[in-house]
Amino acid sequence: MNGIYICPTPIGNMEDITLRVLNVLKQCDVVACEDTRHTAGLLNHYQIRKPLISYHKFNERSRAAELIELAQSKMIAVVSDAGMPGISDPGFEVVRAAREAGVSVTVLPGANAAVCAAVLSGLPCERFIFEGFLPGESKERRKRISQIKNETRSVIFYESPHHLERTLAELEGELGNRTVAACREISKLYEECVVFELLHHKEFLEAHPPRGEYVLVVQGVQEQAPAGSLKEQLDRMLGEGMDKKEAIKAVARANNVSKNEVYMLLVNDNE
Repeated sequence: MNGIYICPTPIGNMEDITLRVLNVLKQCDVVACEDTRHTAGLLNHYQIRKPLISYHKFNERSRAAELIELAQSKMIAVVSDAGMPGISDPGFEVVRAAREAGVSVTVLPGANAAVCAAVLSGLPCERFIFEGFLPGESKERRKRISQIKNETRSVIFYESPHHLERTLAELEGELGNRTVAACREISKLYEECVVFELLHHKEFLEAHPPRGEYVLVVQGVQEQAPAGSLKEQLDRMLGEGMDKKEAIKAVARANNVSKNEVYMLLVNDNE
């Protein structure tokens, strides 16, 4: 079928690719990729021969128009060097252009370093935010970090080994002491995930000299539980005129317990 197909590629191990992605790569007419040499290696590994077109951050906007024109009559696979196109990699422009032109876009599920690191970290990941790479300019970096200072969700960053020390120091300076997981070389031979406190980032760096690409998962600011027992908190909220249902929900959320547990306090109190 003609159109644009966003195809995630391995983030480390060559087996980090789905059968569906392989089928699209075999069936497509053209593969648009960041680095033609890198993608040629992937295709050769799976004995796939296809024409390659460069599609990287320096020509993303201009090349998108060309890909959309081709996609009117051809099946175009868009890949990045690793992971999901569009996530800290080219992909956004061609998807937007396809939408505007009425060209079919299909995104195939697949490997993503941020999601893998979130789970591997052991930090809460029911809810998290993805920040990608921080800006290079100091003022913009401080601004970006300060924006997540009061974020209660875990925060995920990408970082290169050359800037890891700077980033950890800036995170500690702006956020204070937080638990952080430094995950590197995910899915590769030397995969490693080290969990430590930002306060001890220098010791971490001494014991683990930076090598490979990193995903940092930083725990969000911890909400302090209200003072008093569950029953005291509930009585206080009800005494302030809060609706019974809302008071139960608020106490349960603040203390990370079930609403039923709080509700039973009322039941037992009325018996």
